[in-house]
Amino acid sequence: MTSTPQAAPNYVSVGGIFIDDIVYPDGHTSMEILGGGGVHTCAGIMVWDEKPGLVATIGLQMPAALLARMNHDFDMQGVLEVPYPQIRAWQLFEWDGKRTEIFRVEVSAPFMDEPLPEQMPTTYHHAKAVSILRNGSDVASWRQRFSADTIIMWEPEQAYMTADNRADFVATLPHTQIVSPNLLESSLLYGINDPHALIDAMLNDGATIVSLRMGEKGSLVASRQVRYHIPAVPVPQIVDQTGAGNTYSGGFLVGWARSHDLKAAGCYGAVSASFALEHIGVLQGYDAAERDRRLAWALDQAQEVANT
Repeated sequence: MTSTPQAAPNYVSVGGIFIDDIVYPDGHTSMEILGGGGVHTCAGIMVWDEKPGLVATIGLQMPAALLARMNHDFDMQGVLEVPYPQIRAWQLFEWDGKRTEIFRVEVSAPFMDEPLPEQMPTTYHHAKAVSILRNGSDVASWRQRFSADTIIMWEPEQAYMTADNRADFVATLPHTQIVSPNLLESSLLYGINDPHALIDAMLNDGATIVSLRMGEKGSLVASRQVRYHIPAVPVPQIVDQTGAGNTYSGGFLVGWARSHDLKAAGCYGAVSASFALEHIGVLQGYDAAERDRRLAWALDQAQEVANT
């Protein structure tokens, strides 16, 4: 699937396209919503005046309106058509932020595991930065498809983050510059609940940069040299939390690629996530003046914290 020919995108998201049927903790629902980690990450990149490339699969019976949105906002050269009904899933949210995903189609693997690295357009190979939403065993192959100068952010898939995969997680870290899990996922992987201890564990295991997403508590972003707490940017009303973490990662990726400053990158991420919270499903559109106001607020509120 191709969009109108254009310059190669600076940023690429390797992930998935879903149709989400969302069930919130109080029981109300939002049906036939554009979702998928790769799409939410693209939206977080888009907030910063970029048109990101999306690498994902798309199936049959994709609603025309959702496809039109993606073609408008993203570079779709990396989207591969597959001959199966478009993947659709219930997204069941609990009050603590836990999400249970239940597929509503018989065939899901092509939407989770494809495209393969060799199927990605060559125009994406020299992207400035890429987010990879895959299991650890896949990341090395994706790393090889990009330029040595391309910044690699790894956002591990939720189901992957279990204690059984600890060794594979550690083995994957050298293929990335940034790892971006959330607090719950990291706790399941390491058996640790304290966020600073989790940061220490990942850095000790070989991570270069950790971006630990903590929902309403903001995020911790850290290297071996410096650590910041980035607050969640307040919004007038939270409409939907689905995909806010992916959207944060997209913003973080742009912030890091532009500044190589952890504080700025975390604030970019927090701003992207704040817009996601105000939309049902993938955010559509943003106000640049409000974006810049939120960024100034986040930069003012972010605090360096001592490495432990």
